[in-house]
Amino acid sequence: MRTAKELENTLQRIDGKGYKAYKDLQGSYALEGFHLAIDYVQGDPFASPSRIRGIVPMKEAAFPKESFDTPWKKQALKDYLTREFDRTLQKEYTGAKGTGKSGMISIDAPGQEILDRTSFYIDSEKVEVRLEVGLPAAGRKVLGRVCKKMLLETLPPFIKKNLYYENLDQPALWRHIRLREDQEALWNIMKEKGWIAFVKNGSILPRESGISQKPLKKAAIPFQSPDSMEVRVTLPYAGEISGMALKQGVNLIVGGGYHGKSTLLQAIELGVYSHIQGDGREFVLSDPEAMKIRAEDGRGVEKVNISPFINNLPHKTDTKAFSTDNGSGSTSQATNIIEALEGGASTLLIDEDTSATNFMIRDDRMKRLVHKDKEPISPFIDKVRSLYRDQGVSTVLVIGGSGDYFDAADQVIMMDEYIPRDVTQEAKTIAEEYPRSVKEDGKAFPKLEGRVPLKASFPKDRKGIKLKTRGTKTLQYNRLNVELYGLEQLISHSQTNSIGEVFKFLINKKVDEKKDLNTLLEETYQIIDKEGLEGIATFKGHPGNLARPRKLEVLGALNRYRNLKIK
Repeated sequence: MRTAKELENTLQRIDGKGYKAYKDLQGSYALEGFHLAIDYVQGDPFASPSRIRGIVPMKEAAFPKESFDTPWKKQALKDYLTREFDRTLQKEYTGAKGTGKSGMISIDAPGQEILDRTSFYIDSEKVEVRLEVGLPAAGRKVLGRVCKKMLLETLPPFIKKNLYYENLDQPALWRHIRLREDQEALWNIMKEKGWIAFVKNGSILPRESGISQKPLKKAAIPFQSPDSMEVRVTLPYAGEISGMALKQGVNLIVGGGYHGKSTLLQAIELGVYSHIQGDGREFVLSDPEAMKIRAEDGRGVEKVNISPFINNLPHKTDTKAFSTDNGSGSTSQATNIIEALEGGASTLLIDEDTSATNFMIRDDRMKRLVHKDKEPISPFIDKVRSLYRDQGVSTVLVIGGSGDYFDAADQVIMMDEYIPRDVTQEAKTIAEEYPRSVKEDGKAFPKLEGRVPLKASFPKDRKGIKLKTRGTKTLQYNRLNVELYGLEQLISHSQTNSIGEVFKFLINKKVDEKKDLNTLLEETYQIIDKEGLEGIATFKGHPGNLARPRKLEVLGALNRYRNLKIK
């Protein structure tokens, strides 16, 4: 390990030289109070930033062991440290002048959710922060003196302020950790009691805009459970809280337009993640294996068994191994359900606004006009009960245009000016007064077989595999875009980065033409559970821009990869 003086001397030596001279900085340096690791140096001031780590031995950082002795506490601690580092950078760092990304210092900043991130690494030996920096340049020449100030004068106070326990706002840190502990305790209670969602009284569900996950601050009506659905639970730190519990089975959310149906469902769909204090959804939690389902016109499908929903297509198309480059609304929605079930989804979340109408319902008049032998679709209404009965898969469905689902429902919630009402009994009475002429088809929902990918799915060019992410919803494999817009619970570009890393790991280490997609991912996630995302990352020194995605979203990305070939 080199010294601070050696770093200073190198910067003096390369000052004014071509930008590639910065490559001489790569390595580790012992600075006062921490070690600086320069893992990667950008080749150009306009290129992707350089990557560095600040490392403090745990005996000096002195974080109490009980602050990271469970996976969820460690997740919360890393999340808090990341937020604080980003906050102090935004507040106190003024940057440095230069070309391109010169003077930039950044960390992979979180949103409203508490995700398992790689922006910090913590174990019993050390705590390290992973940063991206823009090494200063004038044109394409090294600004050695400016870089010396950035690395040796500006950066160290940020490291010392945020990586030493004694320098942190300890009460705020422990509030963050204890909130995460309470959320974990609530998830355990939900599992024991068979609840697929819990919405705490007083929660603020509306968001400030369609492109923001921050809470609506004005005119938001706090959530209040119907008396008949209200439950009370006791958490380790929050104590007793009350709210609405949705039980396993078929749950409908009904009501007029603009009364809050979709807002409630959107809160439930993101309840698979923890949220920070002040978000309004701190105790809006859902089945961790809940999957949002929608129609996705135009998506590719590769040998998916959609026969539980669709049969007897024209031209004798095989729906037990259905393939298309241009899925319709109904075939894409059927595909999304089957793929979710293959991945272990135990709750389906569906909004009629983003569903194919002919997949969801088929009324009596249409049945009389278009005979059954001419209609290949078995609508979801005829399958929703058998899904729960035969597969144990629950459904939460927003529906405002058809009362036919009343027959199948276990619970019916009406949103009335953003206030939920339990109208289960009224819905059942209406169903008896106006019965459907044809009810569910009576067939058991079949067991689904896994699908085995072929190695030919993942071609390599002369440079191997090139994977890029473009925001949260696009992954680029070599020159082929993988569109992820149908995965509505994918909420961070860092999760998409991780999906790219999983792709590379599967291609290089796992795909053997014997194991199905779900088994491959199960084995991959065993490594992630044990070693973190670092265990599969291709860049070992600094995988600082990753956040853990759910297995369901990774599987969803693989299934949307248009070059996927199934055995």
